[in-house]
Amino acid sequence: MFLDALIRWSLRNRLAVLASAAAFLAWGGYVAVRMPVDVLPDLTAPTVTVLVEGHGMAPTDMEALVTFPVEAALNGAAGVRRVRSSTAVGIAVIWVDFDWSADVRLARQTVSERLARVAATLPDDIAAPMMAPLSSIMGEIMFVALQSPAHTSLELRTTAETLVRRRVLATPGVAQVTVIGGERRQFEVLVRPERLAAYGVPLSAVEVALERGSRNTSAGFRRAGGQEYLIQGAGRAHDAESIGATVIATRDTRPIRVRDIADVRVGESLKRGEGSRNGQPAVI
Repeated sequence: MFLDALIRWSLRNRLAVLASAAAFLAWGGYVAVRMPVDVLPDLTAPTVTVLVEGHGMAPTDMEALVTFPVEAALNGAAGVRRVRSSTAVGIAVIWVDFDWSADVRLARQTVSERLARVAATLPDDIAAPMMAPLSSIMGEIMFVALQSPAHTSLELRTTAETLVRRRVLATPGVAQVTVIGGERRQFEVLVRPERLAAYGVPLSAVEVALERGSRNTSAGFRRAGGQEYLIQGAGRAHDAESIGATVIATRDTRPIRVRDIADVRVGESLKRGEGSRNGQPAVI
């Protein structure tokens, strides 16, 4: 009945119907011309990603001691719509989803304040929670593979982290660069128990010397000749030789160095994950 009445009214008022249709058509064209168009529209709600590292910690302990406290602290934040997490060996990733109308920069400030509160309650061996760079699911724009028959995977990984990554991050608009594959460079100190016993040095003394020895210190300034000179102790280790020269203790005015009780070499850290290109190992 209503449809029949509408049709009869439209037939009796043709001019009004045509004018209304023309008005709606003009309004639709006006809106369509000014509507933002994107081939890949960003359909991601304002989200803040939080990363927490606990080197070597089991997933169950990581979840109980890190993930749950961080989630509880973030759940009560203003504008939070949902909190999700994923926990693996030595790492926890928490996604904080905000309302669609929320300002992502204000959301990051809110999350930062909450993380500052919960950081004091985490275990001592847990790194401070940090937020991932501001990006979206449409942010991955390029994969670059490094391969070379003349260089090892360790050398390629070192080049990617120290040279390629820094230069790409300097490009305007780049939020993050992630390196996958290859081996990470590390210094290995292989302590010989028989040498420890011969010198009478405990293993804890070696650990303390390695921890405290590889750092730079400042001793203030010295004025001479109308000029001011900075006094600095350069002790940061840059190679295996400088680590081996670190003094552990002194016996009869003779220093006992790391190289006296251990072998120092450049090695590779335990690999977790792999990168490949065309079925061949590569650094991505």
